[in-house]
Amino acid sequence: MAIADTMSSDGGDFSMPIGRRYDLDWLRVIAFGLLIFYHVGMFYVTWDWHVKSVYAGPAAEPLMLIVNPWRLALLFFISGVAVRFASDKAMSKPRFAASRLFRLGLPILAGMIVIVTPQAYFQLRYSGEIEPGYLAFWADYLKLEQTFSITTPTWNHLWYVVYLLAYILLITPALPLMRRFAEGMGCNFIAKALGGPMRLLLIVPVPFIAYAIFLEPHFPTTHDLVNDWANHAHRFTIFLLGYFAAKNVRFWGSVERALPAAALLVLLIGGGRLYLRANHWDFYVSLFDMGPLMEIVLTLYAWSFIVMLLGLAQRFLNWPSRVLTYLTGAVFCYYILHQTIIVVAGYYLTQLQLGVVSEFTLVLGSTLLGCALGYEFFKRIPLLRVFLGIKAPRQCEVLVTA
Repeated sequence: MAIADTMSSDGGDFSMPIGRRYDLDWLRVIAFGLLIFYHVGMFYVTWDWHVKSVYAGPAAEPLMLIVNPWRLALLFFISGVAVRFASDKAMSKPRFAASRLFRLGLPILAGMIVIVTPQAYFQLRYSGEIEPGYLAFWADYLKLEQTFSITTPTWNHLWYVVYLLAYILLITPALPLMRRFAEGMGCNFIAKALGGPMRLLLIVPVPFIAYAIFLEPHFPTTHDLVNDWANHAHRFTIFLLGYFAAKNVRFWGSVERALPAAALLVLLIGGGRLYLRANHWDFYVSLFDMGPLMEIVLTLYAWSFIVMLLGLAQRFLNWPSRVLTYLTGAVFCYYILHQTIIVVAGYYLTQLQLGVVSEFTLVLGSTLLGCALGYEFFKRIPLLRVFLGIKAPRQCEVLVTA
C-alpha cells in the first residue's frame, strides 16, 4: 500500500504504523554503492585525496558535483529512520545502545587498527614521507605518537560510522521522550509544517542554510568528531529529521506529492550549475561562491534531490527481492572495505600507466571484486564477521541497519 493511501485527515493521527520499507533499504544500498563510485572518482579528480592517479584532472568533476551535496545527508536521514524502527522494537534502551555499540563500535575499532591502516601507509608513500616497509609503519602507526603529517591511527571514511554511533549513544537516554514526542506534538508539527509539497521543499532547508552561512566559515569540516561543529549541525539535524519523520504518514505523503517539483528543482539548479561551470564558472564563483546565495541554492538542490530520490524509491522500489536481501546484508561490509581497496589498487595500477579507461576499469573492478570476496569470506567466520559489520544470516532484516 502506498503511504499516501494511509493518510489521515487534517484532524487525525498522523503517526501510524508503516510496514516494511523496502524502498529505503534499496536507497541505502544505492547510496552506499554511489559512495564506492564517488571514492573511485576521487582518485581521478583534482581535489585533495589520499592518493592520485597519474590521469587525475577536472574531467569527472561535474559528475561528482551532482552527487556531492546530498550523498551523505541521504545516508544520515535513512539512518535516522532506521534508528526509529529499531529502537521502537527494542526490549530496552540499554540493550538497544549496547547492540548498536557492538554493531558499529567493533567495525570502527577494526577499521582504525587494521582496515584503514593501508590507506595511511600508501598516502604517506605517495607523498614521499616514508620508505617502503608496511610492518614497520604499522608499528609506528599504532604508537599514538603523531610522528606523521596525518593523524594516526585514523578512521578516514569510517567517520560516518563514528558519527552515527555518537548520535545514537547521545539520544539513547532520551528515546522514550523522543518517541512520545514523535507520536504526539512532533508528529502533528511535522504533519502541519511539512504537510504540503512546497512547504516540505522550502522549510526543511532553512536550518541547513543557516548552518552553512553562520557555522561553516568558523568550523571547517574536519571529521575528527570533537572540532567539527558545522558538520555535526548538518548531520545530526538530518538524522533527527529521519527519526521523527520515519512513521509520519503525512510526511511521506508530502514526499510523494512533491516528487514533480523536486525533480524540476534538481534539473534547474543542477543543470544550471553545470552549465555555469562550463561557461565562465570562475566569474560566477567570484560573485557568489562565498555568499549566502550559493549556500541557499546548493542546500535547496541537495534537499530537493533527497526528496526526489525518496519519492522515486517510494513509488518504484517498495518491493522485496532476493537481490535486496543479499545486498542489505553485504553493503555495510562493502562500505567498510571499499576505500582501502581503492587506495591500494589505485596506488599500484597507476604506476603501470595503462591509460585512463583501462586503469579506471581495473580500479573499479578490483574494488567491487575485493568487496564481494571479502564479504563472502568474512561472513562465514563468526569471530571475524562482527568486525566487518556483517550480521548473522537470521539478523539481516530490512531497515535495522543503524
